[in-house]
Amino acid sequence: MYERFGDPLTVTDIAQNAALGLFDFSRLFKEETGVSPGKFLDAVRIGEARKLLDATSMSITEISRAVGYAGPDSFADAFTARVGLSPGRFRRLCRQEGQTPPLPDPGPEPGPGYGSVAGTVSLPGGHGNARVFVGAFATAVVAYPALASALVDVPGDRPICYVLSDVPEGCWHLLAVAVAAGTGHDPQTVRTALVGGAARAVTVSAGEVSSAAVRLRAARPADPPVLLALPRLEPPASVVPHPGCAAAADTAGPGPGGAGRLRVVPAGPVGSGP
Repeated sequence: MYERFGDPLTVTDIAQNAALGLFDFSRLFKEETGVSPGKFLDAVRIGEARKLLDATSMSITEISRAVGYAGPDSFADAFTARVGLSPGRFRRLCRQEGQTPPLPDPGPEPGPGYGSVAGTVSLPGGHGNARVFVGAFATAVVAYPALASALVDVPGDRPICYVLSDVPEGCWHLLAVAVAAGTGHDPQTVRTALVGGAARAVTVSAGEVSSAAVRLRAARPADPPVLLALPRLEPPASVVPHPGCAAAADTAGPGPGGAGRLRVVPAGPVGSGP
């Protein structure tokens, strides 16, 4: 998909290339990536379009053709639905021309039918401080809209707590994206993109706090691309943990990926972004 996203690929074509039947291929693909092959291909195309809008001066029509869309109108509709901004507005965001990222869209005003998710965020070893975007999503893709989200500054040497408020009742994917600093002589000159989330979908009940550990890691080829337009995740030079967060122990119990219930510690204010 990453090599031929501009071609008129079908899921049948890809399954045949993998020497599998369509049903078996689709089942195995979703087990590995969390999304169907068709949705993954769509995410690859929109993800590549994001890169072209950011790094080139290509017109929107040229980009729509380069990533496999028949025309600029269908491309603009698909891009806006998944990124939360039109292609032109996203380009202005990348160039810091006054455009702001889209806000979460939880639906009606918070009230009955809404809960919270809380826990700790931790980075893999070998990284410095990071600014982490944590959000609740309906699918396993970081795509518009987030149902709730927060920015959390995380030190490189310990977990820190987070809280997502006003999360609608339901079972949601808790996903995270980060940019971490390095650990060398000048850590701010090194940037590493990280992704991750909770090990399994999180069930949110009205009026209750659900708990889940969020763990970051290096991206893998089977991870769907990040589509949602995010604020700049500039790693902070220093992080001052709030009371209750400094010693927040990741006490996840046994299970796949270490998933389990957490001891939820008092949460400090969530970072407000750059």
